[in-house]
Amino acid sequence: MSTDSACYQALVARDARFDGVFFVGVRTTGIYCRPICPARTPARTRCAFFTTPAEAETAGFRACFRCRPELAPGSSPPEADRRRGRTAAVDAIDALVHAATARIAEGGLNERSLDELAAELDVTARHLRRAIAARLGVSPVELAQSRRVALAKQLLHDTELPLAQVAFASGFASIRRFNAAFAARMGCAPSKLRGDRGRGDRGSPATPGLAGPRSGAERRAGSIDLRLDYREPYDWPRLLAFLRGRAVPGVEHVGDDEYRRIVYLAGETGEIAVRPVRGRSALALSVAPQLLPVLMPLVARVRRMFDLDAHPDAVARVLRADRRLAPLVAARPGLRLPGAIDPFEASIRAMLGQQVSVAAATTLAGRFAAKLGERLGPGELATRFPTAGEVAAAGPARIAGIGIPAARAHAIHRFAHAIASRELRLDGPPHELDAFVARLVALPGIGPWTAHYLAMRALHVPDAFPAADLGVQKALRPPPRRGEATAPPSRAGARAAEARAEAWRPFRAYAVMHLWTQLAERTSR
Repeated sequence: MSTDSACYQALVARDARFDGVFFVGVRTTGIYCRPICPARTPARTRCAFFTTPAEAETAGFRACFRCRPELAPGSSPPEADRRRGRTAAVDAIDALVHAATARIAEGGLNERSLDELAAELDVTARHLRRAIAARLGVSPVELAQSRRVALAKQLLHDTELPLAQVAFASGFASIRRFNAAFAARMGCAPSKLRGDRGRGDRGSPATPGLAGPRSGAERRAGSIDLRLDYREPYDWPRLLAFLRGRAVPGVEHVGDDEYRRIVYLAGETGEIAVRPVRGRSALALSVAPQLLPVLMPLVARVRRMFDLDAHPDAVARVLRADRRLAPLVAARPGLRLPGAIDPFEASIRAMLGQQVSVAAATTLAGRFAAKLGERLGPGELATRFPTAGEVAAAGPARIAGIGIPAARAHAIHRFAHAIASRELRLDGPPHELDAFVARLVALPGIGPWTAHYLAMRALHVPDAFPAADLGVQKALRPPPRRGEATAPPSRAGARAAEARAEAWRPFRAYAVMHLWTQLAERTSR
């Protein structure tokens, strides 16, 4: 939002499109809210507007118990807000701030210093501090503290975890620091918030808990449920269908209305489940207790995988300007761009999918996980996907044993070695899409299609565009005449697709999802 007046108009309308885009502090109560808060709208003179919860908290406001700002969806990557005429320097700063806030959301400052985070992003700590302060109005440390307190507040509201477990799961190094930080930002001790959670701020009922039937995985003793909000519309059935066809056997399982998988993160292994929350614009994340030590980065990765921070109205506004895409966007509002919890796993899945069908690639991915990963026990979720280090140590011959050509096995081994040695980083500093693709195609066995698909899924880049994809080229060509064979993908077809897709920037990956989804649904009829 460009002005306070525009923010107030969105607040009066309770416009859900701006949920998470700004927050409003009410000076007479000292509380800050989401623009969709159901409480009575305050007078314009009583409102102060903020870009982030951290900015509101630094100004002395505490979070509303009724609309719960800690649940608001986040902001999109900088590509979502680019407009022609912006300078490269502005885009570079936005990309840096987005990369830094993503790291902080994953706990990047929980056990590391600002100097270490800045070095990871290839900038100085001073430059990072100035960039975040200029864009978000707070320091990196204040932003990190706000993230930790927000997760703690959610756990206090929605779980029965002991306070000590809440503190450590939220990224605090000690209970003393947790109590002090929470009281400073929320205006009360953690124990008092839990005691008062039966009633909301301003005398209103607290936000209800998660609704809906629970699966067998979620009924396991000790599992923790968290609510993850998003902006409407959200096409959950089609996102689930996309994941279902590509689920790695033994590692992932997609049911009628639920996604489950084994997660291995920072040395911790456990199961998660994701399902819709009935009657709310939210998904429920069920987490095994073994994953509590990595809860903060896990939540951030789940949000990325299910594209929960997207602005669907901004995507639709760009894509429906194209006559080919307009009916697809109208028919499938809220179609999301699936990401990945494990970028290395998604990368291997992409490499195994070269020149084979989706079903064949899924079979190969299951064999790959079973041969090189860790067997955890019986059941449909029984395998931990191997790490880059494990794949690099296995060697090309063992990789080829799953039934792939030797050249592809060597390419996978070389890629794994590059990741394990940090020669190539999937979590590296902010970079331009073209530069990242160029680094990938310099490796053996990786072409532009694989590089762009990897950017779509593993890095969740909204402007990635696999122009060499057969489905994309087929969707953009006139239908073949009766008896005429479908033309194979070609360089000329890729150039034509790239030229057509220029108008779809910065959301070309969403356009690809619309084209793929239409082709898949036509084929299944």
